[in-house]
Parts: sequence; C-alpha cells; structure tokens
Amino acid sequence: MSITALMPVYPRCGVRPVRGEGCHLISEDGRRFLDFASGIAVNALGHGHPKLVKAIADQAATLMHVSNLYGSPQGEQFAQRLVDNTFADTVFFTNSGAEAVECAIKTARRYHFANGNPQRHDLITFSMAFHGRTMGTISATNQAKMRDGFEPLLPGFKYAEFNDLEGALALIDENTAGFLVEPIQGEGGIRAATPEFLKGLRKACDEHGLLLVLDEVQAGYGRTGKLFAHELYGITPDIMASAKGIGGGFPLGACLATEEAAKGMVIGTHGSTYGGNPLAMAAGEAVLDVILEDGFLDRVTQMGERLRSGLEQMIPNHDHLFDSVRGHGLMLGLKLKSDSRRFVEFARDNHGLLLVSAGENVVRVLPPLVIDESHIAECIEKLSEAARVYVPASDD
Repeated sequence: MSITALMPVYPRCGVRPVRGEGCHLISEDGRRFLDFASGIAVNALGHGHPKLVKAIADQAATLMHVSNLYGSPQGEQFAQRLVDNTFADTVFFTNSGAEAVECAIKTARRYHFANGNPQRHDLITFSMAFHGRTMGTISATNQAKMRDGFEPLLPGFKYAEFNDLEGALALIDENTAGFLVEPIQGEGGIRAATPEFLKGLRKACDEHGLLLVLDEVQAGYGRTGKLFAHELYGITPDIMASAKGIGGGFPLGACLATEEAAKGMVIGTHGSTYGGNPLAMAAGEAVLDVILEDGFLDRVTQMGERLRSGLEQMIPNHDHLFDSVRGHGLMLGLKLKSDSRRFVEFARDNHGLLLVSAGENVVRVLPPLVIDESHIAECIEKLSEAARVYVPASDD
C-alpha cells in the first residue's frame, strides 16, 4: 500500500509538535518553536491556558455531548453572551469556520425566500477570498487552486475585485441576495478592506434590500484588537461567520445574525450533530471570559502596535527581502520581495519561528493574543537572524 494512513492532502513539514507551553510549541524531538502561527489564528490564548484547560476538563467529566433534540442550557447561555456583546440577535453553533460560512450562505438565501423572493439567491464575493473547503465555500471563491478538479461548482455566486466598490455594485441585479466578504483577507495576503469599500457595501445593502454577510473566521474574535474586525469600520453586518479563535483550539464556529436576517431559519431548515454541544460551549465560554476581561482587547491593540513597530524598524536592515507591513492588531502581514512560502520554511527549520504564508508573497504573523514584550523581541530577533542568512531562490 503506497498511500499514507492520513490522506495526503497536506504538505506536512518535518515539525511534529507534541506539547505546547504558552506561546511555544515543542516537537517530539525536543525542539522548541516560537508559535506566531497559532494554528492559523486559532490558539487565541496560546497553549495550555489554565482557564481553558480547566473548563474543558470539568465539562468533559460532567457532560460532553447530547443531541440537539433536547434543551441546551449551555448553548443558550453562551449564545446570549455573544448576542449581548455583538450586533446579533441569534446564533447557530457549528464545528468549523467553513460550516459557519455555509450557515451564513443558507441564512442569506432563506431570508429572501421567506420574503417571497426566492430568485434572490446570488451572493457577490471577492477576488483572493478564502471561505473554506466545502463545495459551497469553494464555489464562493474564484481561486483555481481551491476549485480545480471539483467542478461542477455550485451556482449562485458572482465575483468582483476586492476593494473595487463600483465593480461590486455593477453586479447587483434582480437575483442578488447580498455580499459575502472578509473585512480583512487572511489567505489572500492580510488585505484589509478600505473604509470606503466596506461602508459602500453596507449602504448598497440598505438601499437595495440586500444582506451584508461577513466572514470573520480569521479576522474576528479579538485578533484586530476589537472583538470583531467590522468594529474598526463603524459598520455592522446582517450575518457573520466566526470560528478559529472562538474556541481557542477546540473545534467551534458560529453563525451570528440579526432577527430580521434570520427570519427564514425556522425549525427544520438547518442542523448539526455536534454543533453547540456542552463541551464546545464550555471551551467557548472560557475563551470569551478571558477576551472580555477589562483591558484584554486594549492590550491586544498595544501588543499589535509594538509588534508592527518592531517589524517596521527591522525592514530597513533587510530591505533586500522585506517590503512592508500590513494588517491590524495581531493580524499582521509582512510582505516579502521574494517567495513567502520558502522564507516561512527557512525561518521554521533554521530559526525555530512558526509563521504562515499567504497570497501576494505575504508572511502572516498571527501570534496568540496573550503575547508579551518578550515574545515580540524573540520574534524580531529570529526574523532578523533568518533574514541575515536567507538567500532567495534565483527565480524569486
């Protein structure tokens, strides 16, 4: 048998973590890595956070899972806390970001169906977007690397250029349900929406009876210094997908919506076997407890500014390699003048620094939200050391 037991769909590297301590990972061979990837923006509280560990252990010893045929005191409590702290009136819990986006798509379509306009089923999405790996979410992207070999894709999506408001508005017709957009694109290269773009989409939705659907799977849950990134823009969505940091490493996602936007989501229209089970809710509660502590989000903003400043001060010393810094809070991107994926591998294998590559030759810098000055100094030191000896490929 030549195929591996784990289906070989990931380009797995030689690092094999077996333990985590705060902002570091330790591999099975004892090597220690500074984790500024955070499981791709998932481990918001780092590794082994005592509050999260205790919440999961206590709940596992009490009740892990029951069917959604029964009442959910744990789900009701966590949902109410999210409602109290966001634009939303109602929440559906999922196991992942892709499922949260799928629920958001269904909610948007069902809204127009409930209003007697079933023809309004198209969502306008944007270039370089990443919404997940399900058939629905890859259909919502226009990236060939996500879609090749999986045709026919699902209908119901149109594609505009990110940050091109006029181009997006030109696609509105009698079949349009709304817009699906990331306020800050992660996979696409830490590309932030301009205020004019996001506010323009909100205005168009209000004027045309459309829904603004935000994908905040990566940008949300404290990563930008706000609970959700759209708060930076002074707008609110009608529907929003959240995941990654919401469970701090436990599989959890959520689709949040206003009462009006969710009017079509009645009994029997959606479901999930595991979504919102007691164990997931305990993890979610523990993460939210920490994020809502006085000063926590302000500290994320402060650490983000310190990290950005450190990166920007480093660039002139290695301007043959580094170009600029982009992003907000602790969702930062370091744009390279050569292949970002190759540099990420070099920094990992030779300097013990874990980062994530993205589009446009950007290196994503996504540390746990609990970093301090020492972690920032360690990151800048490791980046500088790597840049001093790194030799870009001749074809970069």
